[in-house]
Amino acid sequence: MIILKDLRKTYSLGGEDVHALDGISLTVYDHEFVAIVGASGSGKSTLMNMIGCLDTPDEGSYIIDGEDVFSMSEKQLAILRNRKIGFIFQQFNLLPKMTAWENVELPLIYQGLPAAERKRRVEEALARVGLAGRMHHRPSQLSGGQQQRVAVARALATKPSLLLADEPTGNLDSKSTGDIMALLKELHGQGNTIILITHDDDVARQAQRQVRIMDGRIVADSGDGFTKAAAAGSGSGDVFPETAEDLRQSVDLSDEGRRT
Repeated sequence: MIILKDLRKTYSLGGEDVHALDGISLTVYDHEFVAIVGASGSGKSTLMNMIGCLDTPDEGSYIIDGEDVFSMSEKQLAILRNRKIGFIFQQFNLLPKMTAWENVELPLIYQGLPAAERKRRVEEALARVGLAGRMHHRPSQLSGGQQQRVAVARALATKPSLLLADEPTGNLDSKSTGDIMALLKELHGQGNTIILITHDDDVARQAQRQVRIMDGRIVADSGDGFTKAAAAGSGSGDVFPETAEDLRQSVDLSDEGRRT
């Protein structure tokens, strides 16, 4: 389980303070598939960096699987990232001179796993993403969609508590986008906890739960009132605003409710 409480982050740009995060609180239960969606400058990338333990806030707290993240040393954070969080990036971040096998194996080497266990995990992860027949191909020999599948396999091989996907379809064509989203939904169905960062509403609506961020604040959450039981099998996203006007109305109604 992930618990974010009142996260605040301010940057100084051109002599002005920019509130990248302005009091973000969010709980993600085990086995949820959550999309965090927002336009450029909304704060979603800053929030992703916090969840991924790549940055720290000015204020607030972050608990993952019962551990207080912001009290950890740099060494402890590195260990947590390597063992609990599987990253999937927009740019794939594959090493070009390494094969798919070697790219997936690399984080397992950092974990200090023996060769036999690394072999088992690499084969299992590449098979799960449909690349059992492409294990010894280099990135230049793979399509964009196949490279992203290697990135997913690399994330899966460490057996993380959380898959954190940062715009994983941003560099893909529509067919590859559909393939990657189908894979993420399949992985969610197998019990993985997934947080997807995206600017694309169509992509976000394929997740179990959608959280919209604007100006560093959460302004809509289709999972409001979620329980652990609901996290296991519901969260249809019916209250996710369809348009900007719907979003403005939802915010206005929320403000009106607080005044009454």
